[in-house]
Amino acid sequence: MTVERTIRPCGPYSLALSARRASDPTRRFANGVLTCLLVGGERAAARQHPDGSLVLRADTTAGIEQLRFVLGADDDHTPFLERFADDELLSGPIRYLKGLRPVRTATVTHALLRAIASQLITMREGRSIEWRLLHATTQRVGRLVAPPLACDFARYAPAELHRFGLPARKATALVRICRSFDPERLRRLPPDAAAERLERERGIGPYSVGVVWTEGLGRFDRGIVGDLGLLKICSAIEGRWVEPEDTRRILARYGEWAGLACVYLMAGASRGLVPLKLNGPEVRRERIRARRAA
Repeated sequence: MTVERTIRPCGPYSLALSARRASDPTRRFANGVLTCLLVGGERAAARQHPDGSLVLRADTTAGIEQLRFVLGADDDHTPFLERFADDELLSGPIRYLKGLRPVRTATVTHALLRAIASQLITMREGRSIEWRLLHATTQRVGRLVAPPLACDFARYAPAELHRFGLPARKATALVRICRSFDPERLRRLPPDAAAERLERERGIGPYSVGVVWTEGLGRFDRGIVGDLGLLKICSAIEGRWVEPEDTRRILARYGEWAGLACVYLMAGASRGLVPLKLNGPEVRRERIRARRAA
């Protein structure tokens, strides 16, 4: 039996914008429909009517609630849009991409894997490692695989995960974390306690916390500091090569919206909507690389 609900998202929402690059082994976005697997391999799907309403389908009512979280449909970001509508960096992205919200992972463990796999490398390289690991370690249901839980990685030795392209140091960190505590518990902790628990782990820094915060916990108040794509964009914005701490400074201006600002900067830069300084051939090359990495 399938449960279907039609809901009205809180605030501006575009499934096409939000899910455009959200496909991974656990979900696919094609022909206007996001099809995904939720915790336990439950099937779910979402599509959007021209009037903005969302049609959600899942195997259970609990699945509908999970899907609402994954889509971020109930998290109105209108205050962000209004507050930064005239911001020198975000005015373009906000004007043309105002329905954009990051699609979240169905489990915190998936966000943790994504954060660890993509540290200090390009998005493409990180996603390639992520795809191989998910296909190798989680349950396949049709053409998709179930979102990972801590048990999916805890049962492997780091050397076994290394075989799928995850560097030994990162494999060790992922297995150690999944054996020592359940990342899903982070959703039930107060924000400061969740951040403190993550930062206690070796191999987890501001970048990883930002990814888990935005994609796993569905929070907007921590930016993805030091992201390689963001470094390139910020370098083009500044007209010089910047360091990870510079990305923290740039994102700090957005306060409790730093995580969402990061998403809009990345999406806006890839579409030429963020003003970038062109002070010589090196910066122009960085601009091209930034758009490719976004």
